[in-house]
Amino acid sequence: MAYYYYIKSFHLIFVITWFAGLFYIPRLFVYQIEAFHKPSPEKEILGKQLKLMAKRLWFIITWPSAILALLFGLVLFYLNPMLIYQDWMQVKLAFVVLLFLYHFKTHMFYKALQNDVVKKTSGFMRIWNEGATFILFAVVFLVILKSAINWIWGVVGIIVLGILIMLGFKIYKNIRAKNPDA
Repeated sequence: MAYYYYIKSFHLIFVITWFAGLFYIPRLFVYQIEAFHKPSPEKEILGKQLKLMAKRLWFIITWPSAILALLFGLVLFYLNPMLIYQDWMQVKLAFVVLLFLYHFKTHMFYKALQNDVVKKTSGFMRIWNEGATFILFAVVFLVILKSAINWIWGVVGIIVLGILIMLGFKIYKNIRAKNPDA
């Protein structure tokens, strides 16, 4: 059953590339929203390039990686069906569902921005960008600790990190307000 580890490796590779896409796409959204508020012709030039970048990232990397991570994960369950009965795996699957919900909501933001519909601020997208990070922390702690309870400490840690990030955003926003070139 040596091929099991190859399947597991592919699963992990596509989870990593999926997260890479989920980490980067909201940054592109930030830039798209900021470009939308610039004067012509800068608005049109930046907007066109950022839309192209977002489209390529979303449909060449992020969506395929999500689908392949899911498929390889299902193959792992097929090869080792007892995994589903482990408490930590059930909690992990709840986070995977949450990750797909995050992915689908991000897709809605993607579609709106591709159609020049700007409903969110760049500040909102900076915060949204951290959503995948929270899920990643929880899943990594679950998989490494293999405990349905001990992962909570990892989530507490990421919440503390989230608070520090929010403080960092506030400080950075104040610095940018005082010096727009920062």
